[in-house]
Amino acid sequence: MAVQNSINTNVGSFVALRNLNSVNRGLDQIQNRVSTGLKVAGALDDASNFSIAQGIRGELRAIGAVTQGLNNAKGIGKVAIAGTTAISDLMQTVRQKLTELSNEGITTAQRSILSDDFDQLLSQAANFIDNAVFNGVNLLDTAGTSVNVNTLSNLAGGTLTLTAQDLRTQVGSLAAVSTGSASAAQAVLATQYSNLESVVNTALGSLGAEVRALELQTSFLEQISDATEEGLGNIVDADLARESAKLTAAQVQQQLSIQTLGIANQRPQTLLGLFG
Repeated sequence: MAVQNSINTNVGSFVALRNLNSVNRGLDQIQNRVSTGLKVAGALDDASNFSIAQGIRGELRAIGAVTQGLNNAKGIGKVAIAGTTAISDLMQTVRQKLTELSNEGITTAQRSILSDDFDQLLSQAANFIDNAVFNGVNLLDTAGTSVNVNTLSNLAGGTLTLTAQDLRTQVGSLAAVSTGSASAAQAVLATQYSNLESVVNTALGSLGAEVRALELQTSFLEQISDATEEGLGNIVDADLARESAKLTAAQVQQQLSIQTLGIANQRPQTLLGLFG
């Protein structure tokens, strides 16, 4: 079929222009991938994968919120353990004082001094409980507003619990005793002191196990989050090495398309020679 030579309709120019527009669109896509680092930056790039990616991003945010809650609970638990440990350490000296007060051979003045030391130690134990607060929560003072702390542990609605420990009542009970005689001090060792020792040991065991469970769950969620982010990256992240090669090729195609369009636009000029 013969090609018509016309100054009104330049078919070659139309073809070259379409090719240039196509190259420019491809170049824009590549430049967008290079600048954002994403091969799927929006629904126009890939509707189905973008929808999947948005769902995964929402899941990652939810995992982050759960992890934040677990970290907050760990703070509460660790402060409670610190307070309980301080009381446990203090009780060694408390037992020493009670043992000395159980000796009938000490003088009245000595008993008064030892009793004062005993009272100061119990006052310090109460201060430890007062200060065992994290984010407004005190697990060691159930006589106040503290209750068990239930923390969301996964996206399925599971929870982990920090159990409140009533150290306040037992410390107060020991602080209220009379050590005015050796027999009274001996009775305190066998009852109130023994009760506090049991409560403290139980609290250390319970809180230690519960905080360890929180740490294990936090570590597990971090691994899940990392794996989920890796999967998200496989869906949306651009291979920048590949995109760099494509960018170079597209830039060359663009230059060639511009030259081709220029040549096509000059074709009508050749027709002037027919009228010279």
